[in-house]
Amino acid sequence: MEETRELTVVPEQKPLTAKEIMANVQSIQQVMKDVMKDKVHYGVISGTNKKTLYKAGSEKILATFHIAVDPEVIDLGTDDNIRYRVKCAGVLPSGQIVGYGVGEASTDEEKYMWRKAVCDEEYEDTPEDRRRIKYGKYNYEIQKTKQIRTNPADLANTVLKMAKKRAQIDLTLTATAASDVFDQDLEDIPEEIRKGMVGEEGKPTAPDPEPAALKESIKDKINAILNTLADKYEVAPDDALRQCSEFEGSNGPVFMTHASYNKMNENDPKKAKWLGSTLDKMREELANLEEN
Repeated sequence: MEETRELTVVPEQKPLTAKEIMANVQSIQQVMKDVMKDKVHYGVISGTNKKTLYKAGSEKILATFHIAVDPEVIDLGTDDNIRYRVKCAGVLPSGQIVGYGVGEASTDEEKYMWRKAVCDEEYEDTPEDRRRIKYGKYNYEIQKTKQIRTNPADLANTVLKMAKKRAQIDLTLTATAASDVFDQDLEDIPEEIRKGMVGEEGKPTAPDPEPAALKESIKDKINAILNTLADKYEVAPDDALRQCSEFEGSNGPVFMTHASYNKMNENDPKKAKWLGSTLDKMREELANLEEN
């Protein structure tokens, strides 16, 4: 006996009027004002001047318009690479599809492909074709970091969730016409590349702030992320600060407390470097929480 499937007939939709499109934009702006939080649901990425939509923010907007996400996963990986392409359909309660979003992620991306060697011995014991010295610039000084290749299998779930996140954000911007309010995925672009990007009007993005202003902005960013991490981990801000600032000193573990953090001399290069490392760790922790 052949299986019969019931078809859902969706009535033909008329194009939106200019007034309805304007109402959609106003709805997004109202959600941003009343529900969404800066640096949690969206934020301005360093080196850019336009708000970037985060995964948490896309979920708020999709819920506002009653759009469910239906993902389709395509495995494009190889023996030495894990790569996923995700296509997300946006579906209304009526069954009507209002848009699609596409996103990809791969273990060949810079931030997934390499990690810092735990020690010099690990670096030396790693085959030459799976290790490298990465050059970077921090606080106007050149830095060299010993890195080794990651194991792609360890990052399979992370890469899959990242591809899905990118597709979902693409869907949100496309289906709700929010591209004039937000950019997409700028937080995934390495900072050294963002610095060389050209703005929408053909003008270079704003230059980096002077050192004193840069250090002040680092502390502002740490404060913004700190409370979010504390809430998500359900710990006191001091505990979240310690978790992200601890490192092994000559006399044992050293970490920041609110008292020591607030008294830090921002003109001290070592303190500025410590603040920058703490901010990087906090961003990593926040990204992991969003992915999971």
